[in-house]
Amino acid sequence: MNKLKNDIKNIFNPKLFSLIREKKYNRQMFLNDLTAGLIVGIVAIPLAIAFGIASGVSPQQGLITAIIGGFIISFLGGSDVQIGGPTGAFIVIIYGIVTEYGINGLIIATVLAGIMLIIMGILKLGTVIKFIPYPIIVGFTSGIAIVIFSSQIKDFFGLTMTEVPSEFIDKWIAYFSHFQSINIYSTLVSIATILIIIFIPKINKKIPGSLIAIIILTLLAFLGRKYFGIEIDTIGSKFPELAGGSPLPKPVPPEIDSKAIKMLIAPAFTIAILGSIESLLSAMVADGTIGKKHHSNTELIAQGFANIITPIFGGIPATGAIARTMTNINNGGRTPVAGIIHAAFLLLIYLFLMPLAVHIPLACLAGILAVVSYNMSEWRSFKLLLKNPKSDVIVLLTTFFLTVVFDLTIAIEIGLVMAIILFMKRIMETSKISIIDTELKATENDENAEAEVLNIPDSVEVYEIDGPFFFGIANKFDEIGDFGRGAKAKVRIIRMRKVPFIDSTGIHNLHNLYIRSKKEKIEVVLSGVTEQVYHTLEKAKFVDEIGRQNVCNHISLAIERVKEILKEETL
Repeated sequence: MNKLKNDIKNIFNPKLFSLIREKKYNRQMFLNDLTAGLIVGIVAIPLAIAFGIASGVSPQQGLITAIIGGFIISFLGGSDVQIGGPTGAFIVIIYGIVTEYGINGLIIATVLAGIMLIIMGILKLGTVIKFIPYPIIVGFTSGIAIVIFSSQIKDFFGLTMTEVPSEFIDKWIAYFSHFQSINIYSTLVSIATILIIIFIPKINKKIPGSLIAIIILTLLAFLGRKYFGIEIDTIGSKFPELAGGSPLPKPVPPEIDSKAIKMLIAPAFTIAILGSIESLLSAMVADGTIGKKHHSNTELIAQGFANIITPIFGGIPATGAIARTMTNINNGGRTPVAGIIHAAFLLLIYLFLMPLAVHIPLACLAGILAVVSYNMSEWRSFKLLLKNPKSDVIVLLTTFFLTVVFDLTIAIEIGLVMAIILFMKRIMETSKISIIDTELKATENDENAEAEVLNIPDSVEVYEIDGPFFFGIANKFDEIGDFGRGAKAKVRIIRMRKVPFIDSTGIHNLHNLYIRSKKEKIEVVLSGVTEQVYHTLEKAKFVDEIGRQNVCNHISLAIERVKEILKEETL
């Protein structure tokens, strides 16, 4: 029972629960978390609304995600300071799902992604996610930034268009064909929003520039419309139902069937991968700032629950938000309580202030998202990566262009496949199998210069495997098989001191070499076999097949065994 509890604790150990168990929470910590939570809530208001509208859903759905998703991620999460909610990275994938499959399709895909995230956490894949190649992350992040910016051009310039095409190239063709309908007032609002966001931090770093921009420009737009007849599209013109307020959403279970699962499994996988990468990267950055360590698998499970529960209440995918997380840290938040306070504050805004949101100009939100796009673009990292090895550049550019021109799902899948293939290629280039036909050192350590040098008899053939013995290199045995001592050989030593692991293909090829040697009446002896490799060979029954006496952990023992075999041959 204790072992089971420890296993569960290693996989799922929320930071809030640990805080409660340790009873170290005090009044000062609460005051710090209260201040940070309220400020993060203020930061989250314009972002949640903007992300909701840009994703093709309502501003309420963006706020619901920040409230419910943010609460669950803080309540169950594995980070002390992670703030969860809707993020810019999801805009592209959400918009695509809503366009093709509707809101019910988005709910199903998000729930499926939540289930995947929980499974990933249970399987302890939290640490593996962190090793996704950096060029892929930069490639699709930069691509998403371009797509988000492209989606805001209509509202940024106030273009008169009935419908904006979903495809990137078609979208820009449509923009250029309607550019004569530019609204100068919308354009000025967008530019003013960007300038306010840029310059406000130089005056006051506590209050977010995006919120000040919304307050000032909403007021100016309202006065301009009332007294001067200046018309600018607002949230109310797109979502008139907001004027009546926003009641608490009721849970609506998704209509899931096997057909829907088949159609939406790929988008769900993209949401899960994107969410896991973004949340764990955010948690890692936070760790470096506060000097603590997050529980990656617990964080994945918390993200999973958030993405199962939030869409049932009308929300969209949620994940860790690095900008809001850093805002939390910079304002004194040090426990998950700050994230819970941020969610509670947003709930009050949702219940009592949403009718005021109808007056917010869409151009102002477009300006906010233009800044978000710029911050997401990672153009400096992109520029530096272009100077990296050619393989990294290929992965970067392929992922970037697929994200922009085609689809984020395709970009991630092909990017991962390319990265895996290039990784295998590099391993194959570093791993090698060679034949030693003169002499070798009686040591497993190449740095031991004083080690005894052993002469190799004419009847002994030594293969040296250098590197992992996996499917990428296993077939090299066949390539070099004709370069040994041929008919002279009576014993083959396979020296494996530099083999950290062996896979099923490596075992299969080793078995084939053994069978071929047996037909040639040549004995096979394994030398320098590490404990891990021995265990793998034993499980595959190869140790019993070749004979335990022929599997040695040191070259000196292998040489002794060879002498015994040769002695038996002469009798």
